[in-house]
Amino acid sequence: MIEISHLVKKYGDHIAVNDLTLTVEPGKIYGFLGPNGAGKSTTMNIITGYLGATSGEVKINGFDIFAQPEEAKKCVGYLPEIPPLYVDMTVREYLNFVAELKKLEKGRRNKYVEEAMVTTGITAQQSRLIRNLSKGYRQRVGFAQAVLGYPEIIILDEPTVGLDPKQIIEIRDLIKELGKNHTVILSSHILSEISAVCDHIFIISKGKLVAGDSTENLMKQMSGAQEIELLIKGDNAAVQETFTGIAEVEKCIPLEQKDEACVHLNLIAKPGMDIREQVFASCVNHGFVILQMNPVSKSLEDVFLELTEKEGTQKEVLPEKKLHFVKSHFGKESKEDGE
Repeated sequence: MIEISHLVKKYGDHIAVNDLTLTVEPGKIYGFLGPNGAGKSTTMNIITGYLGATSGEVKINGFDIFAQPEEAKKCVGYLPEIPPLYVDMTVREYLNFVAELKKLEKGRRNKYVEEAMVTTGITAQQSRLIRNLSKGYRQRVGFAQAVLGYPEIIILDEPTVGLDPKQIIEIRDLIKELGKNHTVILSSHILSEISAVCDHIFIISKGKLVAGDSTENLMKQMSGAQEIELLIKGDNAAVQETFTGIAEVEKCIPLEQKDEACVHLNLIAKPGMDIREQVFASCVNHGFVILQMNPVSKSLEDVFLELTEKEGTQKEVLPEKKLHFVKSHFGKESKEDGE
C-alpha cells in the first residue's frame, strides 16, 4: 500500500505538486493521468525516493520514504521515463549490476535475473550489448530492472513514450501481466494507454488531484445531467414544442437532420431528473414514432478535459541525471541538488 498525505513540492515560487493526498491499495493497476507538466513525474520521483519533498508524507507498506528510505525502496521497482541503462553492458551484465545495487541475496541473484528476463521476454537478448537493442527491447530491459527481486509495487513513468504501435501493444500486454502479481502504478498523459490497462484512475492537474476512482465510477460521477439523443418520426415544430413543454426537460437541442420526415435532437434533463418515461408518454399521446433513443454519455476524454481545464496546466521541472537516480534509488538516500 502507498499512502500520500498533503504532499507538496516547490521549486522556488513554482509549485510542482500541490497538497496531494491519495491512497494506492494492493493488487490493482493504477493510472496516474494528467496533461504534460501536471506534476506526474515529480510525484513519481518523490514516491520512489528520487526527490525530496517540500512537505507532506509518503508511506510505502508503512515505511516513511523520507525517514526509512531503504526499507521503503525495497518494496518498489521503478521505471523512469528515460530508463537508467548502461549501454556498454550486456543485458545480463546490467541486470546483475542492478541486483547488486539492490542488495539482493547473493545466492539468489542469478535466479532473480533469470526470472526478470523471462517475465519481460528478453532471455534471448541476454548476451547482447544494450546499445545494439531496439527501442522496444531497451524498454523491456528497463522493465526487467524494475521487477528484479520481485518488489510488491511497480511504478512506471510514461512507459510507452517513443515506441511504435506494435511495441506499445506488447508493453501494454506486459503491464497487464505484471498486474497479476504486483501493484502497478502507471503514469501517462495518453488517455488510451491509461484506459487500456488500468483498473483505477487518478487525474492530476497543476499538481493537484482533481479526481480518483475506477474508470466506470469516474464516468458516472462526471456524467452530470441526463442527456438523451432522439430520432423521432413527426413534424419538426410539433415535436420540439412537445418536448420543451415537458417540465423535467432543461433544454432541447436540434441536431443535423438525417431524414426530412424525421426530427433529430438531444434532450437535456434538469439535474436529478430521469426524462425517459415522460418522453415515451408524450410521443404516444401525440402520435410520434420513436425511431431511436440513446443515452449520451461522456467519454474518458470528455471527463479528462473537463477536469483538467478547470485547473489549467503548468510547467513541470524534472531532473534528468541518470547516475543520481541509480545512487538515490538503490543506494543510500542522497540530498537533492539545490536543497
